[in-house]
Amino acid sequence: MNDITYQPIGIIHSPFKEPKGTPIQPPAARGVKGSVELFSKFVEGLKDLDGFSHIILIYHFHLAKAPSLLVKPFMDDQPHGIFAIRAPSRPNPIGVSVVRLVGIEENILHIEDVDILDGTPLLDIKPYLPEFDPPEVERRGWLEKNVRKFPASKDDGRFVD
Repeated sequence: MNDITYQPIGIIHSPFKEPKGTPIQPPAARGVKGSVELFSKFVEGLKDLDGFSHIILIYHFHLAKAPSLLVKPFMDDQPHGIFAIRAPSRPNPIGVSVVRLVGIEENILHIEDVDILDGTPLLDIKPYLPEFDPPEVERRGWLEKNVRKFPASKDDGRFVD
C-alpha cells in the first residue's frame, strides 16, 4: 500500500501551551475559548459553515510521542489496547474534537469547548449533526467503571516526549 500524506489546512489556537493540564475531551473544556486560523487558500470552503452551532475538527497530534499498542490511559491504572482508548500517541496520531462554533471572521473561526493544544495542525473541518453522528451507546468497555472520573481528568504529559 502507498503512503498516505495530508497537508494541514490551518492551525488551531488555544490557551493550552503544553499537554500537561489540558482537558482530555471537549466536555471537560466547556467554555474554553480558542480559534482556528484557516489558511487563505481554503477560505472559500467556509461558505455556509456559519449556519452550524458545532463542528468536528480533525487534527494531527503534533507533539505525541511514538505509539505503543498497549497503553495506560488517563482514567485507569491498567494498560489497554491503543484502539480501546483515545490517547494521542497512536499509529496515526489523528485527533477528533466536537467544538462549538461561535463565529467566523474571514479566515478565523471562533470556537469554544476547546481541548486542543495551541499550534495544532488542522487537517479537516466537518459540520456536526446529532442526527448523523452519535449512535445510542450500549456499552462503554473498560471505561464503564471510570467514566465518573472524566470531568476532573486532565492530561498529565505522559504521551509527549
